Amino acid sequence: MTLSMEFLVATGIGWVTACGIYLLLRGRSFPVVLGLSLLGYAVNVFIFAMGRLWTDAAPVLGRAGAVADPLPQALVLTAIVIGFATTGFVIELALRGRDACGSDQVDGQHEPGVRR
Repeated sequence: MTLSMEFLVATGIGWVTACGIYLLLRGRSFPVVLGLSLLGYAVNVFIFAMGRLWTDAAPVLGRAGAVADPLPQALVLTAIVIGFATTGFVIELALRGRDACGSDQVDGQHEPGVRR
């Protein structure tokens, strides 16, 4: 049985997405931030993989023959920058919420035995 590269990439994207969703459903703020980051990475790899790998193709319309599409790479580069800024913002919100509430529970419930 031979595994194709498409199957391996799809499986990898699926595992990263599943881990991101699992972390999003946790009750603390830091795993939620990690889950959001993992989902962002999974989407970036998905968009990049959908762009197809071209060899010996011009990235712009300049010559005849095969032409690579630069749009997926541009979308992923923009998504990386926006994801980094969003992650920083969400971390700041989590830190402020922990400081204001005394707990990092995302649902507002406090653990039993923890004093405020």
